[in-house]
This record gives sequence, C-alpha cells and structure tokens, in this order.
Amino acid sequence: MARTRLTPEREGELYEAVLDLLREVGYETLTMDAIAARTRSSKATLYRQWGSKPELVAKALRHNKPGDLSDIDTGSLRGDFHVVLSRTDDCQMEKDAALMRGLSHAVHEYPELLQALRELLIKPEMTGFDEMLQRAVDRGELRADNPALKYIPHMLIGALAARQLIEDRPVDQAFLTDYVDSVVLPALGV
Repeated sequence: MARTRLTPEREGELYEAVLDLLREVGYETLTMDAIAARTRSSKATLYRQWGSKPELVAKALRHNKPGDLSDIDTGSLRGDFHVVLSRTDDCQMEKDAALMRGLSHAVHEYPELLQALRELLIKPEMTGFDEMLQRAVDRGELRADNPALKYIPHMLIGALAARQLIEDRPVDQAFLTDYVDSVVLPALGV
C-alpha cells in the first residue's frame, strides 16, 4: 500500500508530538493509540506511514537531528567539530540527553527498537562521522592509521553519558567544546 504524502510541516508536527509523548511517558508506555490521539491522526495512518512504533520513534529522533554531519566541511577537523556542536542549543541538548537516557534502557528490553535506531539514526550518524574524519585524513590532518579514529563515536557518547553521572550536571555546548578540544582532538593528534 502506498504511503500518504504528508507535508513537511505536518510530518514535523507528528515527530515533535512523538518526542513529547516519549519524554512524558517513556518508550515502554508509549502507544500508537496515544500518538494518534495527540496528533489527531488515525492509528491506521500511523502504521501505514511508519510501519511500527520503533520505526516511528527512530524517524522522529532522526528528524530532530540538526542536519547531516557529512555536509559539514569547514576545511579543518576542529572547525567541523565546532560546527557540529553549535547546531544544538543547551536547552535542546538537555532534552535530547534525557530522551536518550530513557531510550538506553528501552533498547535492552525491545530489540526491534534497537534495530530501528541502528538503521535509521545511528548508522547515518556514523556514516557522517566517518566522512568527516576521512576528509581530515585526505587533507593530511589525521593519520589514516591513527588507532583513536575508530573510538571517536564512543568517546563522544561517553562524554554525553558521563557528565550527568559523574558531575550531576547536564551536557552543554561549553562542556562538549572543551571535551572535544581537550580529549578528542588530542587523541587524534590534532
């Protein structure tokens, strides 16, 4: 069956409603009925458009991401990282971090959510990071055999998780910028 074409505005409204509900009730309690009611849609339309709750949640999260990392090319890796970090304000970062903390538990209980997140969110992000890092290698900023290259996503995700855990403070641009300049770039030899 063909998908109904939504306007970008309507699609954005739907995704924002899904994320709001997700923040309010968590993944486990989130239902397609609740999404349909919140968005004044039919449940049949939601399933026809997105197929499943995990796919809808993953696409809502992807839609919420500020642009594609592979599009960033300032001419330097430091500049690229700083542009990535400047794309989201501190308030949105805090909301996103809380959402991801909630989902990090749900992925252990719902393998279909993990699969959807890997396919629709994580894989495109990793591809964008790989392209950004490869451009730095091509420019001669990084050695292609630098062993830290494969751990950059782990380092960044670790920083996001650890700040709240260790310092009981939300992640913000100042922290991430300092972390990238003090830890990530030196690990890469930049």
